[in-house]
Amino acid sequence: MAIRSVGVAMKTGEPRALAAVRDLAKWLAERNVPVLFEPDAAAAIGATGVPRAALVRQVDLLVVLGGDGTLLAVARAQDEGAVPILGINLGTLGFLAAVSVDEMETALARALAGEMEIEPRMRLAVELARANGESRRWLALNDAVVTRGASARIVDLDVRADGQLVTTYHADGLIVSTPTGSTAYSLSAGGPILLPEVPSVVLTPICPHALTQRPLVLPDSVRIEVSVEARGGDVQLSVDGQEGAPLGAGDRVVVERSAHPTLLMVPPQRSRFEVLRAKLRWGER
Repeated sequence: MAIRSVGVAMKTGEPRALAAVRDLAKWLAERNVPVLFEPDAAAAIGATGVPRAALVRQVDLLVVLGGDGTLLAVARAQDEGAVPILGINLGTLGFLAAVSVDEMETALARALAGEMEIEPRMRLAVELARANGESRRWLALNDAVVTRGASARIVDLDVRADGQLVTTYHADGLIVSTPTGSTAYSLSAGGPILLPEVPSVVLTPICPHALTQRPLVLPDSVRIEVSVEARGGDVQLSVDGQEGAPLGAGDRVVVERSAHPTLLMVPPQRSRFEVLRAKLRWGER
């Protein structure tokens, strides 16, 4: 794909991101590539910023300076858009932001030359259908999580897949994860690691009351419904750990595969196992 313009977003309040923005602006200017900056990034170079919601619709490539959390926020701002995202990680190697800041200029040069790979990453369409008929919707790249709030009580969650009862989880909560999200909260809760191209959805209970309730891998064609039972108490829905809403008795969370994936731009030579070894320290003693 031809890249005629670049958008830049960054992690708010991160000094290393400010320095990287300045280097990036200079590098792109030397190559006559038009650049738009979201407000925080624009402030670093004294330019006028463009709100994130508008920025993601006006460029051919989004460069995100920060970490996986920043990339998740930018991906969600795309809504149904399909502009590739190049994540520049300012710390250690990330699962999503897989290019280090030292590799930034090399990766951008390869991107402009059409030498980078673009990976479609499945997203979840998440709908909160309230008992009173109201509804809200989100897109999730990692996961949708239904969990107890401040209450110490476990929650009762009735789960159905394509209308068929799976079980009623008596637990601290339930994670509905994409393959991309399998290395996030789901992994911490004992879920399996899935490669991004595996067409599936993972149900991972959080601290289930019955130890026989284990993580379950389902095909990505499934429609999942999670209903909050009456004695659930204080229950919350969290989308990618960044947005969400409180849940009440009779509310339902409906999750299915979105028709609008996130597009990640990645170096073609970097294997998924290299990232897993680096992040999870496989092979170390």
